[in-house]
Amino acid sequence: MIRRSLALLLFLALPFGTTAAAQTVGIGTSTPGSFYHSLGSAVAKVIATSTGIQARVQPFSSAGVYFPAINGGDLQFGFGNIYEMYLGMLGEQHFKGHKLTHLRLISIMSPLRVGLFVKKASAIKTIADLKGKRVAWVIGAPSLNQNITAMLAFANLTWNDVKKVEFGGFAGAMQGIVNNQVDAAWSSSVSGRAYEIAKSPRGLVYPVAAHGDKEGWKRVHAIAPFINPAMGTAGANLSKDQRAESSTYPYPILMTYASQDATLVYNMTKAMVETFDLYKDSAPGANGWAAERQNFEWVVPYHEGAIRYWKEAGKWTSANQVHNDMLIKRQKVLASAWAFASAILLPRKMVRILVF
Repeated sequence: MIRRSLALLLFLALPFGTTAAAQTVGIGTSTPGSFYHSLGSAVAKVIATSTGIQARVQPFSSAGVYFPAINGGDLQFGFGNIYEMYLGMLGEQHFKGHKLTHLRLISIMSPLRVGLFVKKASAIKTIADLKGKRVAWVIGAPSLNQNITAMLAFANLTWNDVKKVEFGGFAGAMQGIVNNQVDAAWSSSVSGRAYEIAKSPRGLVYPVAAHGDKEGWKRVHAIAPFINPAMGTAGANLSKDQRAESSTYPYPILMTYASQDATLVYNMTKAMVETFDLYKDSAPGANGWAAERQNFEWVVPYHEGAIRYWKEAGKWTSANQVHNDMLIKRQKVLASAWAFASAILLPRKMVRILVF
């Protein structure tokens, strides 16, 4: 934790200058080798050579480090996923006690297939078939485990209905499929591990989460409102001719903070759209950034600068604005509640601790 904090402090001390004048910005991503970092590097290079914005990719160990930096305005932009952003907004799980109510969306990648997968020879064909089977639980990865919890609910299952197999990390869980330690795990279809398993003797397939099962999706949304039905067409063992009836959420997203200069955000959004052809083949599924594949009604709000561009592009509707205004109002309520708790309730609790 100390090492991560020092890395963040050193980064924040870098001489970026004023973004409005120099148009030099930092883009937070996860570690080198990750999908976020690869995509962020490609986008930064294209934007730097095609516009006046000089973008520098800044890798961090986890969203728990750079999301708060973005929320506080110390880092201009960042790539992440909608679930981490949602948890930060609520101040839950690894963001517990630190509500990130100033985060705003700029654009999203058209959702890649993100969900459960099983070995190719498995008898598991649907989510319901997971009953009694071994399912990976990654220690220290609450967002990942919560995703699985939501998809189990699709078939009216809980962790009590499956055999939970614990792993120390995502890579271990994925390797568990190869080693026959587990029957199902969670991953993006474009992760390097997914491709490795697809090429291994085990192979992989995606259990069906029927899109017509409305009640099943209601149960999913009660736990994870950002997960939606989608046909997977990009990634391991997937193509336009070999699709998976499965689940997804926006992955990745490009975000900033609420008070970020609207003109800079407008220019960044415009650059993302107008240089699309130069980076769309930079990583599997990167073509999902296409303007026609955007969705403007997720669970977190868009920045005013991004909205300005999407309006000019004819993509932003009055209904989108109503939805966005509702989300911003919700964030203000959360921020006020947290401020009250911090100023009134927490000191009282500390007094009780000191007295008793």
